[in-house]
Amino acid sequence: MSISITPAIYPTLDLLSAITPFASVAGQIDQQRALAQWLEDWIRTELGGVPVLAVSEQTAQNAPPLVHMCIDRQAEKTLVLYNMYDVMPADDAGWEFPPFSGGVSEWPGVGEVFIARGAENNKGPLAGMLMALKSLCDSGKLSANIEIILEGEEETGSGQLRRYLAQDPCPVSTASAVFFPSLCEYGGGEPRVYLGFSGLSGGRLKVSGGKWGGPSAAIHASNANWIANPVWRLVAALNAIAPAHNSGVIARQVIDEEANRLLCALAAQFSITDELRFRRSETLSVSGDTLACLQQLINGAVLNISEIRSDPLESRGVIPRSASAEIALRVPPGIDGENLLAVIRQTLARPEFDGVELELDDSYPGHRFAHHSPGVDALLTSYELQGAKPQIWPWAPGCAPAYTFARVAPAFLIGGLGHGGNAHGVNEFVTLHGLERFQQSVTEWITLFSVEPPFSTPAV
Repeated sequence: MSISITPAIYPTLDLLSAITPFASVAGQIDQQRALAQWLEDWIRTELGGVPVLAVSEQTAQNAPPLVHMCIDRQAEKTLVLYNMYDVMPADDAGWEFPPFSGGVSEWPGVGEVFIARGAENNKGPLAGMLMALKSLCDSGKLSANIEIILEGEEETGSGQLRRYLAQDPCPVSTASAVFFPSLCEYGGGEPRVYLGFSGLSGGRLKVSGGKWGGPSAAIHASNANWIANPVWRLVAALNAIAPAHNSGVIARQVIDEEANRLLCALAAQFSITDELRFRRSETLSVSGDTLACLQQLINGAVLNISEIRSDPLESRGVIPRSASAEIALRVPPGIDGENLLAVIRQTLARPEFDGVELELDDSYPGHRFAHHSPGVDALLTSYELQGAKPQIWPWAPGCAPAYTFARVAPAFLIGGLGHGGNAHGVNEFVTLHGLERFQQSVTEWITLFSVEPPFSTPAV
């Protein structure tokens, strides 16, 4: 196998290869802290960044540090660059290279790829973002003030970041836009621009035995005619909250005129078949034309169940003493997530669900901004300069803590060219060509943003 790497991308691959071995997974605080310190040192040395909040000063034992650095150019405009350094867990099974070592390969029909945990989400884009900044700094072409904020809890709700930004006064300077560089040529298709993001409430339902008739300790299953099983109570509670026949959707909203106009334009070029070609299409639970399917994708608040477990595990012959379900409620902007949580709590307060407890780890609302907010036109132009035709979505079906930056800037944009895949899965990858396109698009975006005219349209 012969791998041909463009010389321009070597430094970015070197940086990505340097941060890949840090197993910056939730719960691995030592690894997360080490990577945060490494990134702070790199930004200080290579970009001349000054810490606003030093990693060494963050002493919380169970929270990964924030990296908050400032590059002051005494410019009229300030841009906040946000990214993440945490990744999902991975073991070696099924990987072409060990996930926390990584390596370059060539895949038929895809091309040359870098394979590692975080290659797509989001260490690859983080490396490309930092190298784009370095190219601008080294050439003397950086003409905006930059604040860099990197967090280690994006995969688990961004609690530390949201508390940090909620301080009064806010520790982040008022900016024209917040930019979250990511690979947005999903599946190799046209790049996307999202004008908002869904909110997220994550946690679990728990049922413990005892007072309501379940066992206070695991007991032989022969007693099942006498003693209630907490798993059955958990399943009943889940079905009452989000009936199974609705696939977890607990509320929908009517798409407003502006959003529907964007969806109509999107439907004319969108292919559901292409979108789902890496998924099992027989599980698709939508019907109607492309527009109707897109409306269904983004207009519903949906409760996802990722895991149901009992204690003790792997013991068929007992009635367990407790059961739990890991849940995530995804709520689009326009639907009140707090009201949905209140309804869930009211349901669980019914007598038949005595002993069922909702335990939230974190919660944040969806957020939406205007079509011509700062940075949007620059993002569209950065795509078009490389021959791409961007898709504009009224908001993303996915979640991001966009709302928490609303007091900092009128827009929170996720964007960047580049193709990767298998995020959170085995053999996560970024194409080398995509990484090069990504870095170029970020460089162009920052440059165009610096000369973009002042913003006057209010956020939605």
